[in-house]
Amino acid sequence: MDQTHGTARPRIRIRRPRRGSAFAIAAVLTAAMAAPAAVPRPERPAPPEQAPAPSARPALGSLAPCALASGPGLQMAEGIPTGRGYSHSTGTVHALNLMIDFPDVRGQGTARERFEEFFPQTTRWFAQSSYGRLDYRPAMPITHWLRMPHPFRAYGIKRGSPFDPGYRKLVADIAKSADPKVDFRRYDLVNILVTPNAGPPAAHAVLSVTYADNQRAPAADGVPLANVSFVYSRQDDGSGSLRRTGFRVLPHENGHVFGLPDLYTHAGGDKAGHWDVMSEDWGPGNDLLAWHKWKLGWLGPRQIACAARSGVFAHTLSPLSRPEGTKMVFVPVSPSSGYAIEARATGGNDEAICKPGVLISRVNTGVDSGGGPVSIVDSTPHGRGCTKERNVHPGLSDAAYAPGETFDTEANGIRIRVHVTDRDAAGDYGVEITRRASGGARG
Repeated sequence: MDQTHGTARPRIRIRRPRRGSAFAIAAVLTAAMAAPAAVPRPERPAPPEQAPAPSARPALGSLAPCALASGPGLQMAEGIPTGRGYSHSTGTVHALNLMIDFPDVRGQGTARERFEEFFPQTTRWFAQSSYGRLDYRPAMPITHWLRMPHPFRAYGIKRGSPFDPGYRKLVADIAKSADPKVDFRRYDLVNILVTPNAGPPAAHAVLSVTYADNQRAPAADGVPLANVSFVYSRQDDGSGSLRRTGFRVLPHENGHVFGLPDLYTHAGGDKAGHWDVMSEDWGPGNDLLAWHKWKLGWLGPRQIACAARSGVFAHTLSPLSRPEGTKMVFVPVSPSSGYAIEARATGGNDEAICKPGVLISRVNTGVDSGGGPVSIVDSTPHGRGCTKERNVHPGLSDAAYAPGETFDTEANGIRIRVHVTDRDAAGDYGVEITRRASGGARG
């Protein structure tokens, strides 16, 4: 575990086999435009809407030079478009939620109470983050704890467990136990909300994991349970905010089912900090980076600008928490890397921003999940940060560039300069981006 302000913070991970093996891993969830204050008993859902299969390279027009493809042989990467095996991330997604316990570890509280730890909070989070483009519909057709036929320890589950043999056995037992009351064909993904007393507390070891694009998983009702997220003990940071923030492990895990990689590394949030839930999902709320929102289809083509040629470009960036306006300028510097420029301020899912401004990150689609595919550029690299929040990477909390500040770099023979010119009364930021070739390179 790494330390943040003297408190231990687990490094939440998923475990994925190599590409080409039987399974790839990920996680997913979805959201609705609005959710009631109390969650009624969900009705039997209609058959899920099917998203069209993505083409190898969809028509992107002028944005094509900035839609960097994923590198070969990666488990899960930042490339656009996302591969076929993941859940569609726009439109309606039906999520089956099953609360399970074991003969030796009986459920704590009721199954509905466990369900309500995550809903409607998760639904609202995705609705806010996607600007309503993701309609997440959670279902709870079985309202009691679904007891497994074997003790918890019999499955051999621990942090980093592979799918075989323990999880394969567990998924098969879940399918068999639920099948009399569940038509698995009606759902896009499955969330297994395990009783929190199974396994160690999350502060000691994070067991939560997702298996996605798993076409060789056990089948139920004729369909493989290919997209399944498991959530174990509660993410309680001891600050008293569990009921408000503890649900965010599910948006993180579900982000994998949509094809988003982990941004944290072995050192924790040292690369992306608290600027994306795929980096840090403990503590106060945070959103997704603009690159991820483009990758998921939550930003339209008019909200993205691609600076792929030499020149000087002026743009006005609207903070990511607002649905309207230009959200990202991307400057590619190679077929697999470039710089994403976006505005971030407190609002929406972003609660912990202590220095609003223009955030710059380097995206590398040739780096695998957990290897640091996105690195935030720190405007104050020698500072200690501005946050006092627990479980927020302090060094990157003041990474955003304020009006009057400038970022200069050179990569692959391309010189890039980003100057934040101003912030207007509406909170939008003006940026001037200069791209020039150097060293004989073509810009």
